[in-house]
Amino acid sequence: MALQAGLVLIIVFLLMLVLSVPISVSIVISSMAAILSVLPWDMAIFTASQKIVTGLDSFTLLAVPFFILSGILMNNGGIAERLINFAKVLVGRMPGSLGHANVLGNMLFGSLSGSSVAAAAAIGGTIGPLQKKEGYDPKFSAAVNIASAPTGLIIPPSGALIIYSLVSGGTSVAALFIAGYIPGILWGLACMVVGFIIAKRRNYPVSERVSFKVAFKTFLDAIPSLLLIVIVIGGILGGIFTATEAAAVAVAYTFLLALIYRTVKISDMPRIIMETVEITAVIMLLVAASSIMSWVMAFTGIPTAISEIIMGISDNPIIVLLIINIFLLIIGTFMDITPAVLIFTPIFLPIAMSFGMDPIHFGVMLIMNLSIGNITPPVGSALFVGASIANLDLEDVIKPLIPFYIVIIIVLLLVTYVPEISMLLPRLLGY
Repeated sequence: MALQAGLVLIIVFLLMLVLSVPISVSIVISSMAAILSVLPWDMAIFTASQKIVTGLDSFTLLAVPFFILSGILMNNGGIAERLINFAKVLVGRMPGSLGHANVLGNMLFGSLSGSSVAAAAAIGGTIGPLQKKEGYDPKFSAAVNIASAPTGLIIPPSGALIIYSLVSGGTSVAALFIAGYIPGILWGLACMVVGFIIAKRRNYPVSERVSFKVAFKTFLDAIPSLLLIVIVIGGILGGIFTATEAAAVAVAYTFLLALIYRTVKISDMPRIIMETVEITAVIMLLVAASSIMSWVMAFTGIPTAISEIIMGISDNPIIVLLIINIFLLIIGTFMDITPAVLIFTPIFLPIAMSFGMDPIHFGVMLIMNLSIGNITPPVGSALFVGASIANLDLEDVIKPLIPFYIVIIIVLLLVTYVPEISMLLPRLLGY
C-alpha cells in the first residue's frame, strides 16, 4: 500500500509542479489521488475534510499572522537604517567594515522581521549605495547581502520554527527559538570571515572612527528596535506569555514604534493589514493542504517505507544524516521553506529520532537546510531580490557567492553533527 500510494503521490505532485499548478493545490490533488488509490471516495473525502479543519485548529498557528504583521510594520517603520548605523559602530574599524555591517544588519533586521527577502531588500537597499560610494565591488556587496539574508529565518523569533513546532507534534517553540541563536550567529560569523578575507586582499576601506558621543547616540537610537527581541524572547522564557501572545505583543510594540518614528500613518494600516491577510492566507492554505498529505502518508505508511529505504542504504547515523541533508538542500533549491517544512518533517523526523536525535536539534538542522535554498538558484527568493537591489544579473552574483556557500555548508555540517551547537542553550534553560 505504501509503495502504491507513494508512487501516485510523487508522480501526481511532480506533474502538478511541472504544469505550474500552485503548490497548495498540487499538494491537495496529489494527496487525494494517493488516498483514493487505497480508500473509497466517500471515506477519503470525509476524512480529508476533517484533517483540514483539525490542521488549522491550533492556538500556536495564531502566532504566524501576528509575526507577519509585525514584520511588515518593521519593513515600513524605518528600523533598518537605525540597525545599520548601530552595526557600523560595532564593526567600523574592521577591513570591509560596510560588508560586516551588512551582515550584522541582516542578522538583526532579519530576526526582527522574520524574512530573508525583507532583510535583503531593506538592508541591502540601504547599505548598497554606501558600499558603492566607498569603492566596493557591487558583486561582492551583493554576495555579502544575499549570503547573510537568511540568518533571520534561524535567529528567533522565526515563523518557520513555529510551523515546524506544529508539524513535529508540539516541539517547544521557546526551546526552538533558543536553539536557533548559536547556529544563526555562526552563519553570520562565517559570512563575516569570508568578507574579511576578501576585503583584506582587496584593501577595502575601514570606516572612520566615530566619537564616543556619536556611538552612544547611535546605540540609544537602536535600543527601541533591539528591545523587541528582549521583550519577545524574554517574555516567552520568563513564562510571562506564550509564543502566540508574544507575537501579539510584538505587533503592538512595532506599531507603537512606527508611530513614534512617524514612518507609518494610521491611513497606511488598511494596506498593511491587507498585505498581512494575503500572506497569511497563502500560509494557512499550505498548512491545511499539508494536513491532508501528512494524514495520507501516515495512513499508508510512506514515512516508514522511506525510512526503510534509507536505512537499507546505511544504518550509520553519519551517513543517514548526510543523505537527509543532501536531499533537503536539493528540495530547498526549488521549494519554498513553508511547504517543505510541512511535507518533509513527518518523513525525516522519525528517522532522525530513531538515532536518538532530539526534535529540537533536527528542527534547527531542517530550517537551516531549507533556508540555504533562499539564496541558491533556480528559485531562491532572497537571491533574486539581492541581485535586483544591486542592479545585477543573477549570473553576476553566483561566482562571488561560491566562497559563502562553502562556509555556510560547513556551518550546516557542524550544526548537524555537533548537537551541542543547537542544544546547549535549551539544556542550560531546562528544555
